[in-house]
Amino acid sequence: MSDTQWPAEWMRGVLEVCVLRVVGRGPTYGYAIAQALEDSGLGTVKGGTLYPLLARFEAAEFVAVEWRPGTSGPGRKYYTLTAAGRAETARRSGDWLAFSDAARTLLTSTDDAGGDE
Repeated sequence: MSDTQWPAEWMRGVLEVCVLRVVGRGPTYGYAIAQALEDSGLGTVKGGTLYPLLARFEAAEFVAVEWRPGTSGPGRKYYTLTAAGRAETARRSGDWLAFSDAARTLLTSTDDAGGDE
């Protein structure tokens, strides 16, 4: 668990692919997805952000949804990646890794122009 609160712009950029990755681990439900994101160090993701994203994934057919009865409470909506979702996860993961590598290269570069322009 992390106390870090990342800038909203950073979270918007990476949240979708991270949610797809979490769902790709196996059937899961909203609260467990949010907990996995928090446990990974991304911070707290509120339901008002997560559930509309999951609804968009369902509409795009990246996830399949199944209602399961609760053992000691209400039922839960479980999400599972579809074949299209796995392909989208792979594409977005590759794109994000290429982008973050480019940013890391720039940010760790030691050749400083140092000019006062």
